[in-house]
Amino acid sequence: MTDSTTRGTPLRLGTRRSKLAVAQSGQVADAVRELTGRPVELVEITTYGDTSREQLARIGGTGVFVSALRDALLAGEIDFAVHSLKDLPTAQPGELTLAAVPRREDPRDALIARDGLAFEELPDGARVGTGSPRRMAQLNAWARSLGRRIEAVPIRGNVDTRIGFVEKGELDGVVLAAAGLTRIGRIDEATELLSPDMVLPAPGQGALAVECAAVNADLAAQLAGLDDPLTRAAVIAERSLLAALEAGCSAPVGALADFPPNSRLRSSGGGPMAGEQTVTEMRLRGVVGTTDGSALVQLSTTGHVPASPDDATTPLRMGRELAAEMLAKGAAGLMGERAL
Repeated sequence: MTDSTTRGTPLRLGTRRSKLAVAQSGQVADAVRELTGRPVELVEITTYGDTSREQLARIGGTGVFVSALRDALLAGEIDFAVHSLKDLPTAQPGELTLAAVPRREDPRDALIARDGLAFEELPDGARVGTGSPRRMAQLNAWARSLGRRIEAVPIRGNVDTRIGFVEKGELDGVVLAAAGLTRIGRIDEATELLSPDMVLPAPGQGALAVECAAVNADLAAQLAGLDDPLTRAAVIAERSLLAALEAGCSAPVGALADFPPNSRLRSSGGGPMAGEQTVTEMRLRGVVGTTDGSALVQLSTTGHVPASPDDATTPLRMGRELAAEMLAKGAAGLMGERAL
């Protein structure tokens, strides 16, 4: 196939069918069109996680939103796929390449509560909806620290359905990922963005994964132009922690790698880099807890940002070492059944 013919052939982007998935895949499609000069068409695929009505913690959230997209990639039915990175199993199949991790959206959780309430303004016994054991553990612990309690109500459904529980008065509030609300234009409905000091997000939350078949090396090289090295380093550290804890994405594990303000040093000298910020240090925080919030293990560590985007050694080590410290503090006993 000639290069001119290839340029006119649409790239097929596989996505889940949900409103959020289509929105975030559409944003990636726009970036790929600009990057490659090729048309991109969305191919909507239904995953097991979309059709099952069981709670994610019950069906084992790891991979339930991903497998059908990966099968389509390997069958050649699509050219690349976009996933919410927090849905990816921590083990990367050899037949597939994580071609790009674009710049991360806000990783925090967001509360949408009745009457514009913040979390600490919710009444004792407030009913708060979330399908995430991680959120349940930290929200319950937060309420306990205030001398109050909440009733964490397991919920499923798309963003509209979840917010609808509050609008109809069935729940006092729901907790969702801020990134998802931003991508569908509803972040203004959040009554509070939850500080990571109180609620650490899921590993990889707010980040996207752009994946293609490993044999499609030329496309992988093009898609790499979407990669953000700092986001990739951060999510590698978070997912390394999750993997070392032998926990799946439905386990009550939170993690966030970020770049504290004092890690940014102003460059000196002239030229195009003068005055820009160079990030030198990364902080990784992790938490494991019982879903009732009665016990949490929360620790942090710091390390140097890799000098090269291809060097994953430091973030991998940070995740493993922090996991070892957390296990030594009793984290394994707080997670229930671990994903082996």
